[in-house]
Amino acid sequence: MRNSPVLVLGGSGFVGRHVCEQLVRAGYRVTVPTRRARNAASVQTLPGLTVIEADVHDDAALAALVAGHAAVVNLIAVLHGDEARFEQMHVQLPQRIAAAMRQAGVARLVHVSALGADLQGPSMYQRSKARGETVLQGQGLALTVLRPSVIFGAEDKFLNLFADLQQIAPCVPLAGSGTRFQPVWVADVARAVVRCLQDPQTVGATYEACGPETFTLGELVQRSGQWAGVRQGRGRPVFPLPRWVGWLQALAMEMLPGEPLMSRDNLDSMKVDNVASGQLPVCRRWASRLRPCLAWRPPTWGTGGRAAGSMAGAPGTEGHKKSRFSKRLFCGRAGGPQTLNRKFITSPSLTTYSLPSARILPASLAPCSPLRAM
Repeated sequence: MRNSPVLVLGGSGFVGRHVCEQLVRAGYRVTVPTRRARNAASVQTLPGLTVIEADVHDDAALAALVAGHAAVVNLIAVLHGDEARFEQMHVQLPQRIAAAMRQAGVARLVHVSALGADLQGPSMYQRSKARGETVLQGQGLALTVLRPSVIFGAEDKFLNLFADLQQIAPCVPLAGSGTRFQPVWVADVARAVVRCLQDPQTVGATYEACGPETFTLGELVQRSGQWAGVRQGRGRPVFPLPRWVGWLQALAMEMLPGEPLMSRDNLDSMKVDNVASGQLPVCRRWASRLRPCLAWRPPTWGTGGRAAGSMAGAPGTEGHKKSRFSKRLFCGRAGGPQTLNRKFITSPSLTTYSLPSARILPASLAPCSPLRAM
């Protein structure tokens, strides 16, 4: 499918920007729809990438977008909202995508869901993600589903939010502090998407995308403060909260303007650990370890001397404005992966990192030799 046109829904978001960059590296031609072109400023200068202003929730517009593409990647999701919002984004939109693909005669779809998606899950988010996967099954599509754990990177709204909080708060009272996660680097998720498009053996499979290390939420919050240099690298104390106190805390956060740091539905999600189930193939063997210096900037495209659409929060991009602590947490420097401080890096850069023979093994076989989809 190299040099084939790929439609990336959600391509202007945190994960989408990395997916687009990886697709361009792999030789694909990419189309990114967005309500406003300025929202895709970080990717629109990538060679072979086209930004189109369109409403993907409009059936006619979506059908027109899908037509002429060899594959679709769906990354659109929300973390907060009510039942209707989750239903719209995680269930109704996949239904629309499937209908548009059937109408256009396009079969290949890589759908990024979430680890913990379960029709009987404790949260609206988890249940809606599972329903979204269900509506795509049996549609006659060449479907691959990826279920990533919490995704980290220089522009993430997870570690950076907690680092931000520790700059002003003397301590961090935290609900769900004992819940376990397997954070996965955003570039690894992007590579997994491209790998799925390249390998026809992944069709019909669901993969769990997890990092190689497990942390409790409390440990992640503590380390985010340490890496941000709070209290000379010691971070703020993290105090676990009883669930009922956390519920009240989340309720209060929901009443504040803007997107809440923690919602009651987030707390419901954390009633279960967000780690590999061991029941599905897992993209973990080649995942990067969580370290304070994992950020990178894409190579320069063209002759401008500096990448216009940096994926690591370059000055002038949306990611740079939103993530004040990216440099502290992830220490990326301009000039491409070759300039990274390799003293702190445990995985190769995107320039040299490849999976020419990689297969995807069950979790129990993750450390073994390269693999194939089960």
